[in-house]
Amino acid sequence: MSGRSPQGLPPFRTADVDLPDPYPLYRRYREGDPVHRSDGAWYLFRHDDVARVLTSRDYGRGALPSRLPEECPHLRRTTANWMVFMDPPEHTRVRALVAKSFTPRIVEGLRPRIRELAAGLTAELARSPVADLVDRFAAPLPILVISELLGVPREDRPWFRAQAVDLQQATSSRVARRPDAFRVADAAARELEAYFRAELARRRAGRSPNAADLIAAMLHAEEQLPLGDDALVGTCIHLLTAGHETTTNLVAKGLLALFAHPGQLALVRARPELMRDAVEELVRYDSPVQMISRWARADDEVGGRRILRGDKVTLVLGSASRDPEHFHDPDRLDIRRDARRHAGFGMGIHYCVGAPLARAEAETGLGELLRGLPRLALSEEPVRYADDLVFHGPSQLMIRTGE
Repeated sequence: MSGRSPQGLPPFRTADVDLPDPYPLYRRYREGDPVHRSDGAWYLFRHDDVARVLTSRDYGRGALPSRLPEECPHLRRTTANWMVFMDPPEHTRVRALVAKSFTPRIVEGLRPRIRELAAGLTAELARSPVADLVDRFAAPLPILVISELLGVPREDRPWFRAQAVDLQQATSSRVARRPDAFRVADAAARELEAYFRAELARRRAGRSPNAADLIAAMLHAEEQLPLGDDALVGTCIHLLTAGHETTTNLVAKGLLALFAHPGQLALVRARPELMRDAVEELVRYDSPVQMISRWARADDEVGGRRILRGDKVTLVLGSASRDPEHFHDPDRLDIRRDARRHAGFGMGIHYCVGAPLARAEAETGLGELLRGLPRLALSEEPVRYADDLVFHGPSQLMIRTGE
């Protein structure tokens, strides 16, 4: 379908979005054409419609591997074992394995170590008058944390980060920008597969010093819920990549949002105990993932529009979390708001399994930055955003440390 919608709005295209601030455009569609048809797909902008689709069994995630090139065997095998691309019953089995291993108790127990890692990165930042927050803090922190969880040796962590970045080149927006994207991502998948298969073998042979890490926990849980090594390896890679870029964006955009609201920044500086609620509001205010897709398994009607079986439906999470029907004055950051109904971590069976860890990383990371760098400020250099509306965030964010 081309041309304007029945409401007079042009077809929604991610290329037309102002990356630093997509929310005014979202508002136009949410108010004027909230169930919008563009280029053969549906876009949903209202909170109620997004929640309905995400919690309905009439919509499925769809398998990514079938849409990947045949010449990417490692990438296809790896992503075939990511629960984010599964529907029940496969999704149920893999999620149960992770839930048995990746518990809130494990995350809470990791908080002191997250604080140590964040404090170390903050101390390194303090040595530079001007630095890129993304490169020096927001990107390394989640890699360091998930490496701790997975029992990855310290010396392997820079390599780990490089593989995670390369694997993410397979996202649709990045494939469109570089011709070798699939090749780069497949090579990273091959390297990570080999790494984690070796780690499984070491643990089974009793040759790993990390008896209490997440890999060991999954191996123990798999004794009652056998899934096979492909699923275990795929899950390890998924945990690495899923928590990397999203948490990087959450930390970087969270700091930007606080600096854009000096009163809220002053409040959280004066009362650090508010940071936990602040993180929930920061996810609502500027979600690290702006949209996700589902496919209709049956004919349906949403907002008076007829959706047919097989149609692609894109849920605009960033718009849903700023719906005034659910959040008063939604374009204002309010760290004391009850923001728990936001859509930033998804909903339904695919609700982000790593959400507790992301919250802990953002809460602790932002807290350490503000505590350790009391004169922290944004530099005059413009913020550069990655050309990606799905995994949305700065690629470079220059700060002045005040040191």
